[in-house]
Amino acid sequence: MEKNNQPLISVVVPVYGCKTCLAELCDRVKQTIQSIPARYEILLVNDASPDHAWEVITNLHAQDPQVKGIDLTRNFGQHHAITAGLDFTAGDWVVVMDCDLQDRPEEIISLYYKALEGYDVVFAQRMVRQDRSMKKLSSKLFYRIYDYFSGQKSDATIANYSIVSRKVVESYRELREQNRYFPLFIKWIGYKQTKLPVQHDARKEGKSSYHFRKLVVLATDAIVSQSNKPLRLSITVGFLMATLSFIYALYLFTRYFFLAEPVQGWTSVMVSLFFIGGLIFFQFGIIGLYLGKIFNETKNRPIYLIRDVTDANAEKKGDRQ
Repeated sequence: MEKNNQPLISVVVPVYGCKTCLAELCDRVKQTIQSIPARYEILLVNDASPDHAWEVITNLHAQDPQVKGIDLTRNFGQHHAITAGLDFTAGDWVVVMDCDLQDRPEEIISLYYKALEGYDVVFAQRMVRQDRSMKKLSSKLFYRIYDYFSGQKSDATIANYSIVSRKVVESYRELREQNRYFPLFIKWIGYKQTKLPVQHDARKEGKSSYHFRKLVVLATDAIVSQSNKPLRLSITVGFLMATLSFIYALYLFTRYFFLAEPVQGWTSVMVSLFFIGGLIFFQFGIIGLYLGKIFNETKNRPIYLIRDVTDANAEKKGDRQ
């Protein structure tokens, strides 16, 4: 097959804190895709990496024009960076992977040939995760909470590593919400999807930026943006509390008027007041989260902003940022 007739595979890599991995990552991606055979482009999206990764990206582009860089103006977050990369892709197939080499570039071959069996999305399934126990535990907890509130069934072995077809990328570009989580968006889009077990390597540099607090924030954002179940749950809890209060009031009424027993218990009254007050503030907090998300969406701000690109001829494929 002539080179111009070969399929183009775009590889989108959000970059944060792993600049020493980038050269090896690009080399392994090139060798892997060329062995398919196929053409390639690698889009490294610098999400304000604190280790000055942009200098490495520009050097890699100078050595190989097919390695392209996008430099965001600040840290927008991994999933916003993925969106920026997808907006610039031109490939027939697009691979999304992390920059720390835990996602093995050599698995692109297996993902690609699995997709050719008739799938538009193939997720890499990390059967044996090479992460710390706390990271794996927090990840499972995240998916359990999300599944409960969203009514979906997620797989904790699946993350961003995947290959998707051009029409899936075009559909993804239509989703311009501020709260973003790549795997959930892809699952929501639909099309024919599957997963493929892959080998997961140990992290070569640094540590994951997804600490417990950040995972809690991510879970909260994902739940609020994808489900209104917390609002329905607050209604249920409020109705239950009102019912119990009414039953208790009938009990006190009966004791006072029919059994001539004086109603006592200053402590219990105060405890009840504090409990109900706390519950009300909790429910107001849930409503406030939804109002805050609505407020953020109505501002219609860009999902990301770009400081620089390595390719002067780079063309943004999406309709807006």
